[in-house]
Amino acid sequence: MEFSAQQIAAVLGGTLVGNPNAKVSDVAPIEQAQAQHLAFITDEKYLPFLEKTKAGVVLVSKRLSISDYRLADDQAIILVENARGAMGQLLTMVSKAMNPAKRGIEQPSFVSEGVVVPEDAYVGAFAYIGKNVRLGAGVQIYPNVYIGDNVTIGDHTILYAGVKVYSHCKIGSDCILHAGAVVGSDGFGFEPDTQGVNQKIPQIGNVIIEDDVEIGANTTIDRAMMGSTIVRKNAKIDNLVQIAHNVEIGESTFCCAQVGIAGSTKIGKHCILAGQVGVAGHIEVVDNCIFGAQTGIAGNIRKQGMYSGSPAIDAGVWRRAVVKFKQSGQR
Repeated sequence: MEFSAQQIAAVLGGTLVGNPNAKVSDVAPIEQAQAQHLAFITDEKYLPFLEKTKAGVVLVSKRLSISDYRLADDQAIILVENARGAMGQLLTMVSKAMNPAKRGIEQPSFVSEGVVVPEDAYVGAFAYIGKNVRLGAGVQIYPNVYIGDNVTIGDHTILYAGVKVYSHCKIGSDCILHAGAVVGSDGFGFEPDTQGVNQKIPQIGNVIIEDDVEIGANTTIDRAMMGSTIVRKNAKIDNLVQIAHNVEIGESTFCCAQVGIAGSTKIGKHCILAGQVGVAGHIEVVDNCIFGAQTGIAGNIRKQGMYSGSPAIDAGVWRRAVVKFKQSGQR
């Protein structure tokens, strides 16, 4: 597919600068782009690439000044509010065109008696769908997916190959679960008896995943001991994340790769947990907090802000402390 700068600007509602007939058929980073590529710039440090790049069309955020830079006659710039967001909008359109939703039930697969598969849904080969499962319109169930009894899956949710959803769990609409994700496995619940032998505590709750949640590959979300483990709407969970029993992840919160959250902890809305953040159990984190990579959250966080270190402290204090640590080591 090939599009002109003029067509792209019209779709995005952007301001066109340069050649309206510049055509692109692919995307690439600004540093590597060639004539057939669409690229984008959201950070001032990349502006010098405007005079070096061979990209046919470049999306640039309006807050950046381009007056000091000139493109070749066959190139174009499109000014938009948020270049990264605009690129995402275009890629979404292209992705839907390249990967249209599938339909039908492939064989061999197993669908329990009485389960209704909507006409516009897809069930891939070797998938297993248990008793009393409810599937929403347009659901995409890829090969080797396991769906246990009494599971509910909302409209247009995608379960990629090898996803496992244990019994009684609920997944909302417009969710994406990537390959190997496990939802509803037992929480890590044990209690030593009088002889010191660890006895398993049955985990009889479930997992509730609300609408518009994305869960990365090989992430695990444990079912509650009682009640529900909950991932609120629009939360985004990266690959290799562990969410323990009875945890609640707030609306629009990000959990990056290798985050681990212990049981019965509540994370607020619009938080960011960077890679390898560890969170202790039975604590609460308020809304709008950011935790740097490898931060250890050992107790309640009651104040919005940025945190680093282990145990977590104000990020500015942590940075100053690290400088002192380095200085003391040089003496």
